[in-house]
Amino acid sequence: MEKNIIQQDLYRIYGKSLKEVSFFERIFIETNPVVKCQKLFRKCNQYPKKKILKFRYILLSRKYAIDIPIGTNIGEGLYLPHNGRRTINSECIIGKNVTIHPGVTIGKEIRGKRQGSPKIGDNVWIGANVIIVGNIQIGNDVLIAPGSYINYDVPTDSVVLGNPGNVIVKKNAVEGYIKNRID
Repeated sequence: MEKNIIQQDLYRIYGKSLKEVSFFERIFIETNPVVKCQKLFRKCNQYPKKKILKFRYILLSRKYAIDIPIGTNIGEGLYLPHNGRRTINSECIIGKNVTIHPGVTIGKEIRGKRQGSPKIGDNVWIGANVIIVGNIQIGNDVLIAPGSYINYDVPTDSVVLGNPGNVIVKKNAVEGYIKNRID
């Protein structure tokens, strides 16, 4: 099953299955640092007792500033475009077909009325330098514009802009943003 998740992640990234890529495309895929980190993250979740995988993942994730703890619940079709720091709390729940750009922090609030970690739905596009914190629910088909700060629930079919974030309800909010969807 986890191998299937890796293939689904790669399909989201490249729009092809591994069987369809050329030799040179495969070399590019295998040397892309973000893809290497993502594949190791998935393998560590599949084989939690293999310490060598965990060790390799920790080294690679530190090198490329991708702070996604092993065991974090992330659905298939994850897409991490571009190199850059991403920090995700281990208690977050992230749905399928989610795109997370560099500079994103998805974190836990440790006190107050929103104590806890976010739950993010399916088909969500998260722009660069977004901060999402607290025990909040982000619905399906949501576009979060770069630089937004979110510590409140966001309904399905919405666009979030700015800091403080303004929510605009819009049908098909992520149309054109979520490419190569996994059904």
